Amino acid sequence: MTHYSFRVDTPVSLVMTGKFIAPSPEWQHMQRVLLEFELFVQTRGTLYIARDKERYVLNEGDFLLMPPGAVQSGYRESDCSFYWLHFAVQDGYRSVDGDSGYEPGVLTIPEKGTLRSPDKLIVMMKQLQDSVRSYREQTLNNYLTTGILCELYNQLFFVQNQSGKKLKQQQLYNDIVDYIKWNRQENMKVSQLAEHFGYNAKHLSFLFSEIAGITLKQFMLQEKMDAAKSLLTDSNQSIKEIAEQLGYSDSHQFMHSFKKMTGLTPTDYRNAYANRLLFYR
Repeated sequence: MTHYSFRVDTPVSLVMTGKFIAPSPEWQHMQRVLLEFELFVQTRGTLYIARDKERYVLNEGDFLLMPPGAVQSGYRESDCSFYWLHFAVQDGYRSVDGDSGYEPGVLTIPEKGTLRSPDKLIVMMKQLQDSVRSYREQTLNNYLTTGILCELYNQLFFVQNQSGKKLKQQQLYNDIVDYIKWNRQENMKVSQLAEHFGYNAKHLSFLFSEIAGITLKQFMLQEKMDAAKSLLTDSNQSIKEIAEQLGYSDSHQFMHSFKKMTGLTPTDYRNAYANRLLFYR
């Protein structure tokens, strides 16, 4: 399959965007020559559209990317709706056979595919349309357009490089991280966390460390220490108050853990990093 590769170190340029709803079941796409890229995101029904002699069938959740210079035409009646986006790239583009691999600052997108989360992309396209209507600010609209293309690329990248099992593990990992961050003031144990998520503690720790590279217990402690660093440098609370806020019943235990993780006592850390600047105007 053909892929289109272009740089996004600087944003692409939005030309125009919108949502199309077929006026009747007999509607058929017009014939024209594209002057820039066009992205289709299918939301309902089936679109029958051709690029030169290549024919495509787009169903709900599919996308299609057509390059500049393509002769675009409908070849069959299409009772459907879709979002569309025309954009131009700054430094030209390359057509390649297959994914050329990750390259910083470059997006490589296949001409056609199925989205993992079409709703996310549609929300972003709605935001772009709202921006076009509300602000008419080209720079903002260019960055929003680039964000849509980055989201498209990342959805495809993760689908191609993660099995269903790995995606499920990644989601579990994300849920655990969020839960720990929200509850880091609690004196939580791994067994309690495992019970909350309905897993055996040993198995949950294994799944977590497989992704994170550190044990669940280490990560929980690391989160507490990160919170402690923030409180030490951005508040005037005493060491005892900070220890209590982070779920420690004994401030000495907190000080021991903090020094073990950072190499400094809480007081030494505060003295080294707490020269903050406050601006009130």
